Amino acid sequence: MATPREIRALKLTPVEKAKEVHFKNPPVAFYNAIGKEEGMQALMYDFYDKIYESNIAHFFPQDEAAFDEVKFKNSKFFIQICGGPKVYGNESEEMDLNEYMIRLHDDFSITEKSRIEWLGTMREALVDKAQHIELGLIKEFWEYLENFSKLTVNTFDDGSTYYAAYTQAAEDK
Repeated sequence: MATPREIRALKLTPVEKAKEVHFKNPPVAFYNAIGKEEGMQALMYDFYDKIYESNIAHFFPQDEAAFDEVKFKNSKFFIQICGGPKVYGNESEEMDLNEYMIRLHDDFSITEKSRIEWLGTMREALVDKAQHIELGLIKEFWEYLENFSKLTVNTFDDGSTYYAAYTQAAEDK
């Protein structure tokens, strides 16, 4: 089982503008270990409650009902992307879920600093909700988050913007 120290030590690598990013969807074993739909929803709700108190809260609705809808929808995304039931199809308009999520973030000016805040908040949610899970499974989930999140960064310190192309190879799925 994972310790808080091990979870907090999960690596962060920097975004390199225009560099192709490879990632694999999280393993269904993580979804099963977290407690399937109920456990994934608990993880995501904890995460979003922490986001609401973070430095990137301004990216999210400040109205409580609207924010609750974000938590609900994003929980469905993670349930499905981790191998759970197909519960997110209508929102993505049948587009590949990863591509849909990348394009959804195009509407926001997301910096590397915001990405690191997002990942740090997720890391703390994992400390709260995933210590009962084998570290290797947490690492596989983290690798997905860490690599995939690079594709949402579109605003850089030099003032430039870049919108990542969706390039997930079939062997990376």
